Amino acid sequence: MKSAVPKYEENKPGADLIECYLAAQHPSIKHSSYFQVYQEVLEKYRNRSITFVEIGVLDGGSLFMWRKFFGDAARIIGIDLNPDAMKWAEAGFEIFFGSQEDSKFWQSFFDSVGSVDVVLDDGGHSNSQQIITAHSVLPHIRDGGTLLVEDVHASYMRDFGNPSRYSFISYSKKAIDRINSRSSLLPWLRQNNNNKIRDLVYSCTFYESIVCFHVDRTKCFISEPTINTDIEPRSRDFRYEKYKARIFRHAKLKSWFRAFSLLILRILSLLIFRKSKILMEKLSSWQVRKYF
Repeated sequence: MKSAVPKYEENKPGADLIECYLAAQHPSIKHSSYFQVYQEVLEKYRNRSITFVEIGVLDGGSLFMWRKFFGDAARIIGIDLNPDAMKWAEAGFEIFFGSQEDSKFWQSFFDSVGSVDVVLDDGGHSNSQQIITAHSVLPHIRDGGTLLVEDVHASYMRDFGNPSRYSFISYSKKAIDRINSRSSLLPWLRQNNNNKIRDLVYSCTFYESIVCFHVDRTKCFISEPTINTDIEPRSRDFRYEKYKARIFRHAKLKSWFRAFSLLILRILSLLIFRKSKILMEKLSSWQVRKYF
């Protein structure tokens, strides 16, 4: 499919980035929906002394786009598997040659550059490349920083061996479980868990073809239930009254149950109310499956 040159429209979401994209004198390929995501996620880093890392920079156009967008205070670093990309060092960029699915490369990289603020993965898009990159870079992103992974539509493409339970999108969905495992009500969810995401990633945002991991260790703590007073709530919980009524109504229809059986059922329902309400809640959920 032939790539189209985007049209610059001043009031369009992502307009600033489209302007920077078109101003670059070297080739770069970006999907048309990406610019509005970039603007939304990366606007707060503009004109700040940040360290920005992009994986996949061979033709150089994106490097110049980011330099124009972030401003001269930003430290722009490029990574590529093709050694020809080293030529962009002559234009003032820091360029590293290496494989993003090599954990030893990442160790050497961060030993050299230190912590960073933003990492943009526009590399090879394979499951192993995206997952190993995320696993390797997240601990080296400063609080308030972001990892953006592009072209995650590869997780649905046969050319990349997908769909698969081990695709990057599957990995990202697991991140939701790891974030929610910070609830004190879910101790079982923290068992055998990946603490790297649980303890580093405050939130995860999904866009069309892009996933963003927002890093902030200060906000990643075990959440406890709280109450605003010492007075215990006394209001009756009506969420499950419909289930109680259903149990009792059905019991009355049984002629041999009558009054004595109904009394026994009431007593038993109190004893097993928690289990019965969970069962009825599951049955109720089944009824709304048509909305999914």
